[in-house]
Amino acid sequence: MPEVRLTRAGLLFSVQHPQPVKYKDVEIDCGYRIDVLVENRLILELKSVSTVTEIHQAQLLAYMKLAGIKIGLLINFNSKLLKEGITRFVL
Repeated sequence: MPEVRLTRAGLLFSVQHPQPVKYKDVEIDCGYRIDVLVENRLILELKSVSTVTEIHQAQLLAYMKLAGIKIGLLINFNSKLLKEGITRFVL
């Protein structure tokens, strides 16, 4: 559980953080949820899939753009070694 490690590290975070879309200065709640938003500076998109696809990457990049967050990690827990399942994205 990332929440336990983030709490122990003393970091502020939000799980299933709502991410509205702005269109012409109007906020639209379209149901987007960021898996974990850490310190309003990092997005963690958590997956457990056999293969990470371009759709998963596009989802993280869209959240990063909408939230104005420059760094994101796509973490696939379905990997032999966790470090092999982590991909870093920077806008």
